[in-house]
Amino acid sequence: MKTVRDVLKAKGGVVFAAEPDDTVYSALTTMAEQNIGALLVREGARVVGIFSERDYARQVILKGKASKDTPIRDVMTARVVFVRPEQNIEECMALMTDKHIRHLPVLDGDTLIGLVSIGDVVKAVISEKEFLIAQLEHYISGG
Repeated sequence: MKTVRDVLKAKGGVVFAAEPDDTVYSALTTMAEQNIGALLVREGARVVGIFSERDYARQVILKGKASKDTPIRDVMTARVVFVRPEQNIEECMALMTDKHIRHLPVLDGDTLIGLVSIGDVVKAVISEKEFLIAQLEHYISGG
């Protein structure tokens, strides 16, 4: 079974982040430029939150706040759920489903080494299932 470490090896460990005092507008600009749905919010090396498209919709737009005037700290999700590199992708999928989240930062000890999205997890699950199907077909055909 694939692990978070396997997923990060395939996609890389680049993590885009913002600081708590950055504006929502600045975060959205980065997200659009990088074609990503969330940014970690960091103070130095410490993760203090995550800011996602969902946060923007619910905490900025629906509350009538201005993106250029609102700091991320006011609208980010402060309770961040983390995973470890040795966890398997099935655990990630269950955690994402249970917590209704789409992004999981990956910590190795106290060090942030990556971020996996629901898309990364689904891609890994599909890849694993396709491999299993190919192996079973090979076995059935006597190859």
